[in-house]
Amino acid sequence: MLQERGIVIRSAGSWVDVRVGSTVVSSRIRGRMRLHHENQTQPVAVGDQVRIQVQKDGSGVITAIDERRNCLYRRAAGRQIGKQQVLVANVDYVWIVQAVRRPSFNLGTVDRLLVACEAQGLPAGLLINKTDLASPDLWSTIKKISAHYHQIGYQTLLTSVREKKNMELLRHGLSNKTSVLIGPSGTGKSSLLNEMDSNINIPAESISPKTNKGRHTTALATLHVLFGGGYVVDTPGIREFGLMDIEPWELAHYFPEFRPHLESCRYAACTHNHEPDCGIKDAREYNIISDTRYESYQNILQSLLLGERDTGR
Repeated sequence: MLQERGIVIRSAGSWVDVRVGSTVVSSRIRGRMRLHHENQTQPVAVGDQVRIQVQKDGSGVITAIDERRNCLYRRAAGRQIGKQQVLVANVDYVWIVQAVRRPSFNLGTVDRLLVACEAQGLPAGLLINKTDLASPDLWSTIKKISAHYHQIGYQTLLTSVREKKNMELLRHGLSNKTSVLIGPSGTGKSSLLNEMDSNINIPAESISPKTNKGRHTTALATLHVLFGGGYVVDTPGIREFGLMDIEPWELAHYFPEFRPHLESCRYAACTHNHEPDCGIKDAREYNIISDTRYESYQNILQSLLLGERDTGR
């Protein structure tokens, strides 16, 4: 049978869509592949480079998965808790998307996702959308938040689809690489991608009036080809993000502004919580490390100490 190489653009259970050139082939995953990926909820993820056998009916069978350069993953919840849920593979850049309001900005979610990216070796930036909804006071706060993350070392971008604000900057940032947009429902990820390329047409819904939270419009992570070159992955809105493979004493290494102060701690495995002579606590005392980031660190630390009971919220 004919062997083809392609990239996974969507994954749903035992069937995945594989783009081979300009054609999309609906393909099955061989059962034995799951035996070699028992620590993961799915052996194949969006962004994987695969080989398929094309069947007489036009469907495909995935026969091999190329080694991944990297992947963005979280701890699976529910019945599969303890396993990796790979959200996307072979990523060049991760944009963490938040809205100015509707839904409101969530610093805890931002910091948890940044920790995941740091731990998994993925370059990441912060995209704050819906700036047209900001009151003068809120706009002042948002600019301070953006400046703070920029100072730490993260790229930040303030956008508005309605006002076409910084659309060209985002388009340039997505060009000729594989990027992923991740964040809660309702932050405008789908609307941003629709604006990036006229060939992308993702349904976008409004905020629920009952909960003031976003409705899920993207059910599955989907990889889109950009007309100007590159790929971008639209992900379902996240309600929780459970971290994996991080020991409590390692966590501070994934906060970039903490790193210069780690050698000032008395204990090599300091958790910067209750220990004396702690360089991180001293840096916070002198306002070198912000209260909000230190509080995020403490919240994530407690969830790691709780282990599998961590909800990731």
